Amino acid sequence: MKRILTVVLILCGCFVSVASAQQPAGNSADWTEFLRTNMMRWSPYEHTLNVSNVGNLQLKWSYTTGDYVASSPAVAKGVLYIGSGDNVYALEASTGTKLWAFGTNAQVLGSPAVANGVVYGTSYYAGQRGVRDVYAVKASTGKQLWRWDYPNYCSPTVANGVVYVGTDTDGKYAGVYALNASTGTVLWSYLTRGSADTAAVVQGVLYMGSDSGNLYALNAKTGVELWRRHIGRVERSAPAVANGVVYIGALDRRVYALRARTGKPLWIYKTGGRVYSSPAVANGMVYIASDNLYALNARTGAVLWSYPAGGDSSPAVANGVVYIGSDDQNVYALNADTGAPLWSYATGSGVDSSPVVVDGVVYVGSGDGNVYAFGLP
Repeated sequence: MKRILTVVLILCGCFVSVASAQQPAGNSADWTEFLRTNMMRWSPYEHTLNVSNVGNLQLKWSYTTGDYVASSPAVAKGVLYIGSGDNVYALEASTGTKLWAFGTNAQVLGSPAVANGVVYGTSYYAGQRGVRDVYAVKASTGKQLWRWDYPNYCSPTVANGVVYVGTDTDGKYAGVYALNASTGTVLWSYLTRGSADTAAVVQGVLYMGSDSGNLYALNAKTGVELWRRHIGRVERSAPAVANGVVYIGALDRRVYALRARTGKPLWIYKTGGRVYSSPAVANGMVYIASDNLYALNARTGAVLWSYPAGGDSSPAVANGVVYIGSDDQNVYALNADTGAPLWSYATGSGVDSSPVVVDGVVYVGSGDGNVYAFGLP
């Protein structure tokens, strides 16, 4: 009955993304890219961890990379992929055993995306030409398939055989690029005159913020602009899209909700700090971090609760629990309805990495150079 109800809720919602409608073969609970394939950082497939038992989470394993971990994990078919320093690592999700490492020659800040047996990622090193790339490697071996040289720090989004990446470069070339996922060939580009961030692709439309101060909606197949709306400068916040609404944070300390079809503003909520975090949307609520973690009414923008866990980490929501990393060095699990703290774990540094939840396990990186996995005893 529970599974039937979940399916009905998904099908009856106004929002079903093109990407989420075509889940890759394998475990549907997998978290294969930063925003998740439903573009909401919400997993409807988690049935192990819940409000009643998440307080019993224990450390299953940790893996030391030897460098800062700002990247967020992707988990696909029993393997965790994550960036640290100038490497992307593939770790066995159940044990943390290293399977392979791929050298990027530049810092990995974005999160990998996995589709059809390929890992896509980005690397960035300010001020040094020739070492800033988008790359594709074989998920089973880490062998490079193709590489495209453009400066980039955001996370790639993969949908329908296309890899979408924003670039961080001078105004002449800054924008979003659509690459053939098999070859890396540029299919189209759209210039924003400002660094472009991680994109959300929903029902054939690409949504993306930029430090030009605009939120853009583009035809995902052609790159033709559908609309743009001036909001605050966006840096690292990726839009979430749900029920016909686009949610995004900006450096002007505001969270914006706009009509996905027209870009018409619905509401604006002002936080107490700049917003680098990306929102998660679930069950009529928007979760986003700034100076605190905020839970907002998705329809009105009214604050429902807040909790002092702030920073760059983006929340993840699964089965009534919201997970978040914090500048105070902790990873938290909170009641998604009330904000009541249910569990926390102190790492050795601030947590910019954003947690993911797959099959009863919470995965996250930390500035202390470790990747962590937490599960029930």
